[in-house]
Amino acid sequence: MKVAFISGTSIVNSKLFSSWESRSIETAYGSVTYKARGDHVLINRHGYGTPLPPHSINYRANIRALADLGFRDIVSVNSVGSLKPDLPPGSIVSCSDYVGLQQGPATYFDTELKGGAAGIANNLIALIVGSLAPEFVIPTGKVYVQMRGPRFETKAEIRVVRHWGDVVGMTAAHEADLCSEAGLQYNSLAVIDNYANGLEGTEIDFERFRDLVKHNQERVNRLFTRMLEILA
Repeated sequence: MKVAFISGTSIVNSKLFSSWESRSIETAYGSVTYKARGDHVLINRHGYGTPLPPHSINYRANIRALADLGFRDIVSVNSVGSLKPDLPPGSIVSCSDYVGLQQGPATYFDTELKGGAAGIANNLIALIVGSLAPEFVIPTGKVYVQMRGPRFETKAEIRVVRHWGDVVGMTAAHEADLCSEAGLQYNSLAVIDNYANGLEGTEIDFERFRDLVKHNQERVNRLFTRMLEILA
């Protein structure tokens, strides 16, 4: 099955893709480096050089690259914080909708009076979630709240946005918007690496966050291993 994957911090430390071929493509929005094997390609949204923070990622180039390469089905894995006590770190969820009010979206319509219909297609999620069970139990239909980054949200901000959705992150809304504009089908998987700042009495900072991501690495590796088998 011809499928493209987008991920970030969860694949930087993974050895699963070390044998995949590294390639580059020039798009109207810049050059994109990706990894390829058979009918699958993988983009590290933060890039393969110096990692770009979420607010500086070239989202338009990443999504345009996948469209130019002929992909239509996209599976995205995003690192998120939990806004709900019953979604602890280590959980994996799928989001079917999102809130992205804090920052204007990246768009392909800079000079046109039009906009894409926002949404998440999730056309492969039933297959993925069903095939991953019972090893992975993945709740679906969650709501992703996007914040600007690169800093984590304040406790006061979390007290507000925790009522807007289930998880909080900095990347998925831009990707979903652009996939809709480009005619691509975006599928959401979100790995919960931490409770949002202040939730369940937690404190969050980047060093703590890096430790939590490393703690989840083995689980993420297994997730990708299984998905590659399912989508072969």
